[in-house]
Amino acid sequence: MSTGATTAVTLTPEQLLEHWLGHRRLTRRVIEAFPEDQLFTYSIGGMRTFAQLVMELLAAGAPLLRDMVQGESTELKQLEITSKDELLRRWDESMTEIRDYWQQLPAGRLQEPFTAFGMYTAPAYSLILYAIDNEVHHRGQGYVYLRALGIEPPAFWER
Repeated sequence: MSTGATTAVTLTPEQLLEHWLGHRRLTRRVIEAFPEDQLFTYSIGGMRTFAQLVMELLAAGAPLLRDMVQGESTELKQLEITSKDELLRRWDESMTEIRDYWQQLPAGRLQEPFTAFGMYTAPAYSLILYAIDNEVHHRGQGYVYLRALGIEPPAFWER
């Protein structure tokens, strides 16, 4: 039922962080579900392996937040990780970095324009939402790979 009144709905910075970290926890479980050999070799239709997709997420998430806190725009760096254990270790480190940098990010900065990786300019909150969307997209590719390998992926709603 609509009364014609408009009410602004907002998230606190803490709620946005928890939403992001919920996605990060779920993506970690997807990484864990992969057999190590398939994590680095399996693909469908010419798509990148899930390990390559995860390395992209690692290169973008915490470094984006670090740059926002430090007020700089560094290049997106390609990572070379060759084992599942190292991928999971780096994933866990990135979660800690995200939490730590988030605590240093002034809430007002979320509304300010920022240029990510010297290429993409948008309000900071929009870039963070893009990082989350990109993770969801790549995790979906991981779900397809797992199902094609006969492995049940983690429940997507358990974040």
